[in-house]
Amino acid sequence: MTTDLFPGFSAPWIDIPAGRFFARIGGPEDAPPVLLLHGFPQTHACWHRIAPALAETHRVICLDLKGYGWSAAPGGDAAHGAYAKRTLARDVVAVMEHLGHVHFAVVGHDRGARVGYRLALDEPGRVARLALLDILPTLVQWERIEASSGSAHWKDLARPAPAPENEIGRDPDGYFEGLLRDWSNAKSLDAFAPAALALYRQGWTVPERIHAMCEDYRAGATRDREADLADLAAQRTITCPTLILAGDGYLDRSAETPLTAWRRTFAPNATAVDLVSGHFPAEENPEGTLQALRAFLAA
Repeated sequence: MTTDLFPGFSAPWIDIPAGRFFARIGGPEDAPPVLLLHGFPQTHACWHRIAPALAETHRVICLDLKGYGWSAAPGGDAAHGAYAKRTLARDVVAVMEHLGHVHFAVVGHDRGARVGYRLALDEPGRVARLALLDILPTLVQWERIEASSGSAHWKDLARPAPAPENEIGRDPDGYFEGLLRDWSNAKSLDAFAPAALALYRQGWTVPERIHAMCEDYRAGATRDREADLADLAAQRTITCPTLILAGDGYLDRSAETPLTAWRRTFAPNATAVDLVSGHFPAEENPEGTLQALRAFLAA
C-alpha cells in the first residue's frame, strides 16, 4: 500500500520546453503562492510534514527539480549549463507561469535554496519573499572548501564524468543513505518517514538521475560560482525579504554565522532563525520550521 504524503494535494505533470516536471499542489487557488524547492539528494517529498499546514493559508507548490524525483533528467553538457542554477531558475519560472503565477514566495532547502537565491538575484520582480534553509552562498562554500578539507562531497561529485557516477552506482542506497545519516543530528534515518525514503530511493537508484545530481555539483563548481562572483563584483543583492533558516548541527559557525555570510554577500537585510536540527530541518524539526515559515510568510 502506498502512503500519500500529501493528502488533498493534486499531482500534476507540467510540460515546459525544458521537459516534463512533477509537482504536488495544494491550498486555495486564490491564496498567495509559495514554491517549495527540495535539496540533494531528496525530492518534493521532503516537505510532507509542513506543506499541508502551509496550504491552510497559501497555494503551495512542491516541485521536483530537474534531474530529481520524477521530473525530467536530461544529460549534462560540457559547459555544465543544463544544471546551472540560473538554468534551473528559468525552469522554475516556466513551471510557475504555466500554473498562472508570475510573482511568488520561494522556500528552498540545500540545492533548491541555491535555485531560489539565483532566481531572486536574476529576476527580483518574481520573488515576493525568500526563505533559505541551511545553506551558505555557493561562493562562500567554495572558499571554505578550498581552505580546508570540509564538504568533501562537493569536490567528489564535481569530478569529471563518469567517475563519481560509477562509484555511486555500485551502491546508491548505501551512498545516499549514508549522507542522510551523516548530515542529521541523530546520525540515523529516524527523522525520515519510510514513505519519503521510498520516494528518495526511487530517484537516486536511476543512473540518469545519479548523473543529473553530479551535473548539479559540476555546475556548482563552475557556472554557479562564476555567477556568484559576477554578482558580488557588481554589488547585486537580493531585494525581497529574506529569511536564513539554519539548523545547529550542520553548517560550520567557527568563522562566521550563516546570517553573517549572507549579509556580507547577497542578502544585507536578511533575518535569521536558528533551529535545533541537522541539515534537514523540514523533517528533523518540522514544528520549528513551520513556525518560522508561517511567521515569515505572513509578515
